[in-house]
Amino acid sequence: MKKKIQVLGMGCLKCNRLYANAELAAKELGLDYEMEKIADIDRITDMGVLMTPALAVDGRVLLSAKAPSVEELKKLLGELK
Repeated sequence: MKKKIQVLGMGCLKCNRLYANAELAAKELGLDYEMEKIADIDRITDMGVLMTPALAVDGRVLLSAKAPSVEELKKLLGELK
């Protein structure tokens, strides 16, 4: 089943790093996924996120206010397989 990996943020350096790291982690894990950037502040706050960058999978927020490494994200995303 395809996972929707969502990166929430306004496009700052950390947001871009989180997007790149999450995409690389998903590829290395062999996940069936699609990436989505969410920069709309209303959508971000509707998801309960107060600090960006944040990462959500299928609409469920997994982390916020940080941009973990590829290895850390592989551990997090690997639990969703």
